[in-house]
Amino acid sequence: MFSGLQEIVVIVLIVLGLILVPRMMAPRPAPRQPLVRHPALRITWTVRLAIVLSILWPLAWALYIKPWQHDAVRFALVGIGPVAIGWSLKWVLDGISKRR
Repeated sequence: MFSGLQEIVVIVLIVLGLILVPRMMAPRPAPRQPLVRHPALRITWTVRLAIVLSILWPLAWALYIKPWQHDAVRFALVGIGPVAIGWSLKWVLDGISKRR
């Protein structure tokens, strides 16, 4: 007879505990937002110019040589070669200047 009433009372107490106990506890301080730092890498106008030329140089030579029809080796040497050599030299010189 009392088992049904006891189960209802236990369920009511659990629900009240879930609602009231968090309100009685002291609130925790909000976690601090981490500072967002901008990367130290700043792109200068010369690097931007080099990036644009790295795209336009092979594109212009591809339109002139048409490597998809013939002479892909010539395009690799004249179109892609100078870009690869230029960026490789920049990478090496940056490493030397930073003493890495």
